[in-house]
Amino acid sequence: MADHPTSPAEIAAAWQRERPGTPTDSIEIVTPIWRLAKMFADDRVRVLRAAGIDAATLDLLSVIRRSGPPYRLSTRELAHRTLVTAGAISQRVARAERAGLIRRSPGETGRKSVAVSLTDEGHALVERSVDSVLGREASLVAGLTAVERATLGKLLEKLTIDVQHRIATAEPSRTSGS
Repeated sequence: MADHPTSPAEIAAAWQRERPGTPTDSIEIVTPIWRLAKMFADDRVRVLRAAGIDAATLDLLSVIRRSGPPYRLSTRELAHRTLVTAGAISQRVARAERAGLIRRSPGETGRKSVAVSLTDEGHALVERSVDSVLGREASLVAGLTAVERATLGKLLEKLTIDVQHRIATAEPSRTSGS
């Protein structure tokens, strides 16, 4: 492969040659995941730029759009669903509101509660953007059969859950500094 002349197997073999006993079992899994993540991220940035939206705004609009009619969520729910801080949601909402993509209104759960809903312009932008992003990503994984995609999806989900558990239960001394 011209872009990556050193395969994960070659990397693992080199470490075994140079440092026998070095734990290299993860290299042939983690290295391709890192490489794919970089390729997918770079491609997504290009697609989003062409669609006229950034990743943070698409994330915000998509969460509201996926919530179903009336496409309205509280800022607290947005923070929970996007896995970002309340401060980050506040910034995203303010930016999207200035762009005319969402509108804020008083929430239903109390004085400080704020509800965020899509404007017609925001709804149209998320529709176009999601089609562009997901269509492009579907074309990028089209080299796998439906069965291979399903199998890979299940394996990645299993690995994600296991890694989350291992990180959450790791001893602090084993996760800090190297």
